[in-house]
Amino acid sequence: MINSDPQHKSFFVPGENCWQVAQADQAAFLIDGESYYRAVAEAFEQAQRSIYILGWDVDSRVQLCRDNDQEETFRQLIDRLARAKSKLQVYILEWDFAVFYSLEREFWSQVSFGWMTHERVHFELDNTHPAGASHHQKIVVVDESLAFVGGFDLASFRWDTSEHLPTNSQRRDNDQAYGPVHDVQMLVKGETAKKLAEIARWRWERATGVSLSPVDDGVSEVWPGSVDCDFSQQSLALLRTMPAYIDELEIREIEKFYLQAIEQAERFLYFENQYLSSHQIGNALEQSLQQKEGPEIVLVLPRHCPGWLEEGTMGVLRKRLHHRLQQADAHQRLLFCYPDREGLEDDVIIVHSKLLVADDQLLTVGSANLSNRSMIFDSECNIALSADGDQQRAEVIAGLRNRLLAEHLGCSRQQVTEALEETGSLLAVIEQLGSVERSLKELPLEGELSDWQALPGELIADPEKPIGFEQLLEYFGFATEAGEEDEQSTKPRGRHFFLALFIAVLLGALWRWSPLNEWLNVENLLAAADYVRESPLSIPIVLTIYLVGSCLMFPINLLILATALGFGSVTGFFLALSGSLLGGLASYLLGRWLGRGAVQKLAGKKVNRLSRKLARRGWLTVALIRVVPVAPFTLVNMVAGASHISARSFIVGTAIGMCPGILAIVIFEQGLERALRNPDWQTLGAAVLALVGGVLVLLAGKKLLFKKSERDHG
Repeated sequence: MINSDPQHKSFFVPGENCWQVAQADQAAFLIDGESYYRAVAEAFEQAQRSIYILGWDVDSRVQLCRDNDQEETFRQLIDRLARAKSKLQVYILEWDFAVFYSLEREFWSQVSFGWMTHERVHFELDNTHPAGASHHQKIVVVDESLAFVGGFDLASFRWDTSEHLPTNSQRRDNDQAYGPVHDVQMLVKGETAKKLAEIARWRWERATGVSLSPVDDGVSEVWPGSVDCDFSQQSLALLRTMPAYIDELEIREIEKFYLQAIEQAERFLYFENQYLSSHQIGNALEQSLQQKEGPEIVLVLPRHCPGWLEEGTMGVLRKRLHHRLQQADAHQRLLFCYPDREGLEDDVIIVHSKLLVADDQLLTVGSANLSNRSMIFDSECNIALSADGDQQRAEVIAGLRNRLLAEHLGCSRQQVTEALEETGSLLAVIEQLGSVERSLKELPLEGELSDWQALPGELIADPEKPIGFEQLLEYFGFATEAGEEDEQSTKPRGRHFFLALFIAVLLGALWRWSPLNEWLNVENLLAAADYVRESPLSIPIVLTIYLVGSCLMFPINLLILATALGFGSVTGFFLALSGSLLGGLASYLLGRWLGRGAVQKLAGKKVNRLSRKLARRGWLTVALIRVVPVAPFTLVNMVAGASHISARSFIVGTAIGMCPGILAIVIFEQGLERALRNPDWQTLGAAVLALVGGVLVLLAGKKLLFKKSERDHG
């Protein structure tokens, strides 16, 4: 047993396998979304001074309590509390997520939290991390006296009961039903919560530059009424992962904890996790399995990774490690398994929890997956408990493991405890207590080994360090041998490739998940173009569409293409240019009316970078941004208005900068329309030539503007 001697020193060493050790006056394990979301809502109701929320994803539309007639959303709840409690400040810090996650997140979270809530509700996006990393910590702190840490975000598609029923009418977010989800969160009160508040304030200051003061003593006691305390007056360790960033050193406390726990375990290693791809964790498990005598290893994972993208990346990496560990399991001590329930059919229970129980002596719950990212590259936070030979703490640790097994196997915790005492084997308990209704089934290793080896996915899906441009070139086959090509010829090829890849992925996602796959087809597009062209009010209609579309951030290039299809080359060019100027001026005036503060709430960190590009406040700067877009059309207009660039410079720069792009689209349109109406080899060839001609016009305009810019700088 780990640290079985009561006189043995503590397992935790601050600065090595943990950040700090702090006292928890009370603590509880919250298993699955119904218990966690209810506890959070109850804690928020008791808050008096502060609420800190750190998340990978935060959704204002999620409903925390679902068993009553009140349909209050998360945003409505915190807005109501901020208005009712004059001293309450709410701080929400969400990862400034990558574009690949935009389809599964709330798109306008800045507006929902920043504009539609009380002024004491503060919302910011956090992008202070290396390229390719993410902020994955999931922490909620109330009045700096109560805190939640674990695998849960306050996000959509997380809520479920521990029954994990095949169908549940309450398991629905944003008018979309979803399948069963299993997760675990830990609730702590006392000094441990104060330490988590320190992490929250530090993150807020690093992301925003604003320092938050600790809450004064004397805040009333907070504890959710629906939660029973699992243990009290125990020391807990806080573990972190933080990547090296600017002048901050790398922190890998979570990885160190896992490696030491695996090395020292003697009887059982029980994991629940969303992923399994970490090189270091894989090596440690392999070494444990190769020993003649060692612990049984049970890995509870989802049957499949959700979504084709995750299954094709993280799922492949898991299969590689699965196969490798199977090869090492000479003594039959390993079980890869997934929770199953009768009636699920094609659906699966998504295991989203991130925990380890080692023997009856070590326990950790938190946000860290068993991936390279979570061990090294993303920001993570876990809480851990060590028995250090104490029987009471050992019972707490074993109790959580048995409670989780009882849920998965559809039996009582007492049955698990008795079966484990009788057999002395986790593998035997899982086989003995599983039933047709609920069970932990062995995870099959599907597919061919050659298929798993074909994708070098660690670099992109699960990196261990920042992704440099040269690494990406090498990964996709653009790296050159010494003397073969110079850097200036290699990098443009790589950029062009990544641009094409990004466009392909984005278009594929839109066609698959958006209404475009229903109404944006060739017949509808051509019919709409013909209808607008034949209308006697065609020109006012088109200009109105540009005006409204610009203010609603509709893609300007789609409007230009539709105009070219409807009106031909000459008329289409001048109508598209007029519409772009009219729509641009409207959103420019909107930005001036809103002011810089409001625009910054809408656009976040992009405003600062864009404002620097517009600092010269001349028409040439505006023109360059038009021909080499650094942000969406409407966003540029609003920032220009908020930055008080003169309307004259804005109009002149927009007209000059838009001309090459509009001309390129009009040229391309001629061949495109013929190919759409009469698709044959001749018209398709003409479309390709038109596309090449359009690109050449765009590049020529770009070159002329850059030469003008260089002369001005000279």
